[in-house]
Amino acid sequence: MNRRDFLVTGALAGAALVAERAQAQHAGHGAQPGDAAAPRERAPDATRIEQSDRSWVPAQRPDRTPVVPGGPIPAHMPNVGKLPWRIVGGVKVGHLVVEPFDHEFAPGLRARCWGYNRSTPGPLIEGVVGDRVRVFVTNRLPEPTTIHWHGLVLPNGMDGVSGLNQRPIPPGETYKYELPLRDAGTFMYHSHHDEMTQIALGCVGMFVVHPRRPIGPRVDNDFVLMTHEWRIDPGTGRPDPNEMLDFNVFTFNGKAFPSTEPMLVGVGERTRIRIGNLSPMTSHPIHLHGHHFRITGTDGGFIPEGAQWPETTTIVPVGAVRVIEFVSTEPGDWAIHCHMTHHVMMQMGHDISNMVGVDAGEVDPRVRRVIPEYMSMGTTGMGEMGTMDMPLPPNSIPMRGGPGPFSYIDMGGMMTIVKVRENARTADPAAWYQHPRGAVSERATAAELRDNGIDPDRDTRRTD
Repeated sequence: MNRRDFLVTGALAGAALVAERAQAQHAGHGAQPGDAAAPRERAPDATRIEQSDRSWVPAQRPDRTPVVPGGPIPAHMPNVGKLPWRIVGGVKVGHLVVEPFDHEFAPGLRARCWGYNRSTPGPLIEGVVGDRVRVFVTNRLPEPTTIHWHGLVLPNGMDGVSGLNQRPIPPGETYKYELPLRDAGTFMYHSHHDEMTQIALGCVGMFVVHPRRPIGPRVDNDFVLMTHEWRIDPGTGRPDPNEMLDFNVFTFNGKAFPSTEPMLVGVGERTRIRIGNLSPMTSHPIHLHGHHFRITGTDGGFIPEGAQWPETTTIVPVGAVRVIEFVSTEPGDWAIHCHMTHHVMMQMGHDISNMVGVDAGEVDPRVRRVIPEYMSMGTTGMGEMGTMDMPLPPNSIPMRGGPGPFSYIDMGGMMTIVKVRENARTADPAAWYQHPRGAVSERATAAELRDNGIDPDRDTRRTD
């Protein structure tokens, strides 16, 4: 049964059953610790990243030690580690192993992916202009592979296009790439053999080359995000590399919200976010709330200040990088997400039958004659469906969001949070923002409505 069949039949025949089971679980009946159907615990104040066992681990605090004396600070790639270097004869030497591994996108959804050093995206590769780096690549995939260093200016024989620049790396063998880091910028790396399969399964990563002295205003925070899209049918355990259009899992750095690690910055600080897109097919309009930013660079280099313009959303095409910079003025928890609405949903959210506005008053009693537990769902919208912890096909997280300080956040997928604090050096990188009294939108009182001439019951039909 595919997901459309599941929803067409399941939403009609099984919705009531799962809803009642969910209600019973919320009431504390039948749920066991660790049970995937058990209601989620509220995250403790000091931690925020949800794990597969439904525990929560601390978000990381980025390192701000300059990469070279007087130089820029290092980049931080949330949820992803860095490629370690060893110095051999003045050359930075690293080792990537490309292989299949089990990857968790968010609690409840895992898949057998391909990637580097058991990570997708692979570890952040970070260097400084003037470095010479040597990367050994060991192939543990069942087919040949290569690595292309996307955006780097380098000797032709190191460019990694299978058949054009080198022989493909056979399974079980290790090849060597030697790269002079000539230009500062934000680049990427990915397989360039059977790209349709290997990129779709996760063989991608980011590569940052710092200048020895900052270019433009010095930044206080430097983050890296990589977008990706996947097709993982409910109940299956492998992404489908043959998908061209209908993707159903969307990630920042291989994670779907609420498993995306937040980014902590300070009021008045200048923040850079480097956004790379190696999704198989789709561009992503990335929108930051509460800020104006400028696009300061691409994978082709830095953009002069006079050529920059203010934005709140930037489209990141497939195979491209957009670097944004902004200064935070307002403390709070600010969303950053893809503005394609289906990209902040998860499996099945975009295939569900349209029940919005349906009057189920006559339908439900009739269906209950056959299925006593039946109850129509989605007739008033779908924003709260993620709170029901409904029993669903294994390995699926439809319309999944996460807990928020006020209520359930009904966004998932390609979404994370920029946390702006008065003092980012001492703030808890995971705690929710504490708003000043009276600074949060609340229910208007009758007196406020009267004093402002607002009548909620007044006919709002257009009169022009």
